Parts: sequence; structure tokens; C-alpha cells
Amino acid sequence: MKKIFISIAGRKIAYETKVFIIAEAGVNHNGSLKTALKLVDAAAAASADAIKFQTFHAHEVVTGAGKMAAYQRKNNGKTESQLVMLQRLELPEKFYQPIIQRCRKRKLIFLSTPHGGFSSVDWLQSLDVPAFKFGSGELTNLPLLQYAAKFKKPMILGTGMATLGEVAEAIKAIKLVGNKDIIILHATTNYPCPFNEVNLRAMQTMMQEFNILVGYSDHTPGDQVPVMAVALGACVIEKHFTLNKNMPGPDHKTSLEPKELKEMIDKIRRSEIILGSVQKKPNSSEMSIIRTVRKSLVALSDIKKGEKFSKENLGIKRPGTGLEPKLFFKVLGKKAKRNIQADLLITRADYV
Repeated sequence: MKKIFISIAGRKIAYETKVFIIAEAGVNHNGSLKTALKLVDAAAAASADAIKFQTFHAHEVVTGAGKMAAYQRKNNGKTESQLVMLQRLELPEKFYQPIIQRCRKRKLIFLSTPHGGFSSVDWLQSLDVPAFKFGSGELTNLPLLQYAAKFKKPMILGTGMATLGEVAEAIKAIKLVGNKDIIILHATTNYPCPFNEVNLRAMQTMMQEFNILVGYSDHTPGDQVPVMAVALGACVIEKHFTLNKNMPGPDHKTSLEPKELKEMIDKIRRSEIILGSVQKKPNSSEMSIIRTVRKSLVALSDIKKGEKFSKENLGIKRPGTGLEPKLFFKVLGKKAKRNIQADLLITRADYV
């Protein structure tokens, strides 16, 4: 695969760099600036790279006839229209500057999904966001994707519910307007997502198919799947988090709490250390051990000058400071040039 990278707010994202971790606050602020700022602090304390909210006015997202998804009814504990639910979860425009300022103070990249369509893109563009992140529900909204792509900022796309063909169509649409800075995130649009619906190998299929950066947006319980995604090559991880899972709202119950978010990020960073380099070579700590545990050609018994080396008098033992074992059959049948005592290592000067 050709080496590719994308830069977001000075942070290089590539398969060869540290995983870019997005702490998904989403609508878990519940319409409260105080809660939103606490979410920023929690994401920074967990060492996330970015925090992401959602930008919309409810009437721009859904008609009055729109019904709640099954997971929303379950997590909210009641049934109402999507419109009514989303009205409570809007992030007021007056909240943005305090949130962005807090992000800058905490060295956290501010992102938000333009969930409300063209006007949301315009609003975020006026705030000079460093990238546009679209949820899976917008993957087939090609007019919106192309509109945002014209601003020439990195585009991050969720791919839940999508076929490979639909993902390809979205990528093509963005590239048609001259934007090639695309990251796609494998995802399953189910909250929580059961493990048998994760299909993590599909992430690798997209890596091979599209030759662009691919990451993973997680909706499963816990942190096992995001860590596994990193092991399979994900360059971006997105995960919902909240201050308290018992808060009212559609996403809290399927989100990580701050301590859990920190634990997930710590595991990801350890995973990166464990994955290490693509090169297969001895580590520095192994260099001093090689001579001790590898083996060399050795005399199994006393060998007289002129005597031929045979399987009876030539063996392979530690240490690895002499001739390598791969020379065993080359030395067999050769004549000894000198008397060699048993248990001595054979040298090149010992045979003709």
C-alpha cells in the first residue's frame, strides 16, 4: 500500500504514526455548557487527541414525523418524536467559543459533526474547524459531502450501514471536487453494537480496496474492540464517552465514563508499543543474548589431526561464538588440520 498521511491541526495521521483518538462527546452535554466543558476536561485528562460534538438545529435534521430509533427509545426510557428529543440536545451557538477556548487551553482538537446539513457546515467553517467529520447517516448524502469537501479540509466519514459500493461512491464524490484528504471509519450503527455485528475484518477490506486511511468508530461495550482495531491497523479510533452513564439521553448508557476512556487510551498506547516496527530484526536487548543462546559447531570427542569430521565427533552446542550450525553439513567429511579436544568450538582454520 502506498504511504499516505493527512494532517489535522498539525497532527499527522498515518498508518505509521500514533493512532488519532477522537473522544466522541456527541450530544452527551445534554444542552448544558457546564457539562460540555467538563467533557472537554475529561477528554484532555484521558489524553485524547480530539473531542467531537454535534452541530445542528433539530428542525434541520428530521421532520416532525420522524420516529426515535429503537436504541433511543430504550436508552431514553420513553417514546417521543426525534424532533422533540433532538431539540433538547442542540449545542447552542453561544456555547461554541467557550468550548473551543477550553479545547485550546487543554491542547485538544475541537471537532463537530455538521449534523444539520449545509448550514451546519457553514457554521463550522466560520469557526475554522480543522476537519469535517460526518456520521454514518450522511454517507449517502453526496450533495452535503461534496459541499463540505470544497473547503479543502480533511473529511472523516463513518461507514455504518453501508455497502462497499456505497463507500466507494462517497469517496468518488469527494474526490470529484478535488479533495483527496479522506479518512473512512468502519462502524456498525447499533447502540450498543453486539460483538457478532462488529465485523472488524471489513475494516481491512476497505484498507485494501480504497488505498486511503481507514479507522474505526466504536459502539460496542467496553474497550476490547477498539484495541483490537488498532492491532489490525486502524489509524483513527472514535469512541463515545460521558460524565455519567446514568444521565438522561440517548447515548449515555453506551458511552465510556472518564476513567474508562482513560483506560482505553492507555491500552491503545500500550498496543502501539507492542506492535512496534514492521522490520524483523534483533532488538537491542537481544544482541547481548544471541551469543549465549545460539549454538556453534563443536567437537563431541577428541579429534586427531587428519581425522574426518563425522556425526559421531561433530555436534552443535552453545555458545554461539563459533561457526554457525548451518555449516554442519559443509564440515562433515572434511579432515581436521590439527588435534581438537572434545567440547572445543570448531573454527574455519580447523578443517581442510
